[in-house]
Amino acid sequence: MGQLTTHVLDLAQGRPAADVEIDIYEQSGDSVKFLRNGSTNKDGRLDEPLLETLNTGTYELHFHIGEYFRRQNVPRVSFLDIVVVRFVINDVRENYHVPLLVSPGGYQVYRGS
Repeated sequence: MGQLTTHVLDLAQGRPAADVEIDIYEQSGDSVKFLRNGSTNKDGRLDEPLLETLNTGTYELHFHIGEYFRRQNVPRVSFLDIVVVRFVINDVRENYHVPLLVSPGGYQVYRGS
């Protein structure tokens, strides 16, 4: 069975983003259900998978990036607050890795391995 993992890289500072709070939600019809949250470690990763058992469906990761950049005392105010990434899990046997590359003015996300 697959699992869901993530990591966050701070492109502005060229290092992993530590202490970023991440919430995960599962979408069901018109509602979104909170599943759990965690925070990244010094390597920008969580100490355990966000989900160790997957179900097919639509999920959202909420990365609390604005708070992270406020703690970093970046010279300019961050444009971003909470980055929401919505994605679909189709095959529960596969691993899903969703990295976030972020700077105060923008971000990129992709399905990693």
